[in-house]
Amino acid sequence: MPKVALYNVSGSQVGEVELADSVFGIQPNSHVLHSAVLLQQAAERRGTHKTKGRSEVRGGGRKPWKQKGTGRARQGSIRAPQWVGGGTVFGPTPRSYAFKLPRKVRRLAIRSALSTKVIGNEIVVLDQLTLATPKTKEFAAILNNLKVARKALVVTANYEDNVALSARNIPGVKFVAAEGINVLDVLQYDKLIITKEAVEKVQEVLA
Repeated sequence: MPKVALYNVSGSQVGEVELADSVFGIQPNSHVLHSAVLLQQAAERRGTHKTKGRSEVRGGGRKPWKQKGTGRARQGSIRAPQWVGGGTVFGPTPRSYAFKLPRKVRRLAIRSALSTKVIGNEIVVLDQLTLATPKTKEFAAILNNLKVARKALVVTANYEDNVALSARNIPGVKFVAAEGINVLDVLQYDKLIITKEAVEKVQEVLA
């Protein structure tokens, strides 16, 4: 089992935590990680692109000239695709880009992402993280104590209103509860700051 240091909010090491091999100690599967990231990014696409076909553009109800005898190419409508202002052929229409992955693949992806953080020494486990009142300055001090100067994902076992309110005004910092942890966030942020209780909750679900 991989072991990582356990810190308090003052930045002092207060012990060690054993992480489950099945969640934090597997060999990351890069293909599955890529698929999971595509899944999340595709689901976020709005898909509201739209062009007008020849039946939707204005005008073109009358045949521009007779079929024969003019010496010109035959035309049925001035709103055919070859005309300026005509309809678009095979243009984009509103659609959903979302697709699905098997449940086992999704679980493997999050385990791979978490294991990547352990391998890269980019995980910080806290004994606890609570704030009496929403204070951005206080939360920034905690990050400074932990020597976290880059983008960080903060995870607690349950949703903490004061932590969420304190973290939201700090650039590069995102807060989620353990149930909201996902592959894209874990990979996107340089540091994963997670409480011991959240680790146990994640292991309980994914092990």
